[in-house]
Amino acid sequence: MSETMSFQAEVQQLLDLVVHSLYSDREIFLRELISNASDALDRARFTALSKPELLPGEGDPAVTLSFNKDLGTITVSDNGIGLTKEEAIEHLGTIARSGTKAFAKVLKERGNSAEGLIGQFGVGFYASFMVAHRVEVESLSGEPGSEAVHWESDGGGTFSVDAGKRTTRGTDVTLHLRAESQEYADQWKLKEIVEKHSDFVQYPVMLEGERVNQSTALWAKNPKEVTEDEYIAFYKHITGDWRRPAFWLHFRSEAPFEFGAVLYFPEERPFDLDHPDTKKGLKLYQRRVLIQEHAEQLLPRYLRFVRGVVDAPEVSLNVSREILQNTPIINAIKKQLVKRVLRRLTEISREEPENWLKFWESFGGTLKEGVAEDGDNKESLLPLLRFRSTTAEGWRDLATVKAELKEGQDAIWYLTGLDLERMKSNPQLERFRKKGWEVLLLSDPVDEWVVMNVPSFETIPLKSVAKADLPADEDPIAEEAKKQAEPFVGWLKGLLTGQVEDVRTTTRLTDSPAVLVDGEGAVSANMERILRAARQDAPKARRILEVNPEHPLVRKLVVLQTAGATEQAEPVAKLLLDYARIAEGNLEDTAGFAKRLQLLMLQASGS
Repeated sequence: MSETMSFQAEVQQLLDLVVHSLYSDREIFLRELISNASDALDRARFTALSKPELLPGEGDPAVTLSFNKDLGTITVSDNGIGLTKEEAIEHLGTIARSGTKAFAKVLKERGNSAEGLIGQFGVGFYASFMVAHRVEVESLSGEPGSEAVHWESDGGGTFSVDAGKRTTRGTDVTLHLRAESQEYADQWKLKEIVEKHSDFVQYPVMLEGERVNQSTALWAKNPKEVTEDEYIAFYKHITGDWRRPAFWLHFRSEAPFEFGAVLYFPEERPFDLDHPDTKKGLKLYQRRVLIQEHAEQLLPRYLRFVRGVVDAPEVSLNVSREILQNTPIINAIKKQLVKRVLRRLTEISREEPENWLKFWESFGGTLKEGVAEDGDNKESLLPLLRFRSTTAEGWRDLATVKAELKEGQDAIWYLTGLDLERMKSNPQLERFRKKGWEVLLLSDPVDEWVVMNVPSFETIPLKSVAKADLPADEDPIAEEAKKQAEPFVGWLKGLLTGQVEDVRTTTRLTDSPAVLVDGEGAVSANMERILRAARQDAPKARRILEVNPEHPLVRKLVVLQTAGATEQAEPVAKLLLDYARIAEGNLEDTAGFAKRLQLLMLQASGS
């Protein structure tokens, strides 16, 4: 005889919360039901160890899905522990009362692990009402002498319980789908959801006689037992990338918190890696069930290229199991992951230098962001960095540059810019080229932030050749030329008022007449260009025009200015600034330059 009962107080409000607010994705209902079925199979296996008289289940342990398009139903079946009438009333009539949670408590009291048990919250079953207007449960407990029970509810204020018809141990949960949820009564849709959310549940999930989940959670295996082909196949399966990964990392941590991980480093840079709308992050599982498709909290942003899986049984989630709670466990896991990833990258850079350079060309710019963002791991990142330079065709690392410093060179010099080829011909490098000193050419926009955060490497300072603080050479000829040019420099400074911060002589040039440099302590011109390109407010760079007093053109201008022929000297003198701007690829006043050039050509022709 059927009994109609009311849910416990306030359950109707909680049901409304579950159906309309708790889950962000309706398809989660299937994940929750499969998880409950998996737990029931675990309970049957465990209970049978101490109760050999337990009623046997039919067939091998499995979760079976079936659907009926005509009736608009989905059924999730298992041959697990089953429910008695009292358990059905207690566990299905009380929200947040989970049999799995109680079972886990028993295991812990007996000194056993609760590993593998998924449904710790007791609300997952009610996710069914997101897609169903009525839910039926048929169950037979494995306890000897038990009778089958039938539980049914429309998600309102009541549920009914009466005698069931099931003849073998286990449970069937049948969902009568709402009109707008009929899409779920479809083989391909069900298979798609299983592969996304429940692919690694340890028991077979069967659909139309076919197993639709993976046979093995690779991260749970001993790395020594996994073949290269298995790693590659797993990577392609979880990422959808048809290419093989460059390399990977597989480990399990036992302390302070237990978790397993298989992490991959792609061979090529994804086209959308830096797109702000692209979701990034590792796949987070809890006991083989997908919790988050993109768990961004597990790795810092500069490691966003890392793909893979983390399974963390102890991680704290919100009640819907969709949102990570920012707890010490998450922070500890993140710290371990970063440490392991950087250690693996270091191994590759040392043991497989050719592979490392190939990887660096794809992901070096992203990895360099960590120097500015992750102070705790900056020292681990520095040996990984690679740069172009003036003295080598390939990539250079800081340790090698330091080891090969020339006599008298007390700093690692660098030049920042956005065009590597133009940088190579920059006049600022002339003196360094003459001395044979190496200069690093930093053409990646992020390099500006790198050098801001790396004032030195192993006690050797890093200095910019574009700053106005180069040490002077002791050269009597240069000193005499500088002295003779001082009146001209003062006149030129007045002529260029408002266009440059200062004008001075320099010894950094050997072939060019003039060059623009950054004021000491001021924002660099390259940084200004980067910020303006990103449409961010940027302080105006304070540029200093340095002229080469030994250059024939400057000597001629000094003679003209000294002789009072300023009208003749002026257009040529202004061209010194034009030249410096052209040399660095930043000439803005093209019309003015054209006029001055035309005037100069007329003078040269005697017109």
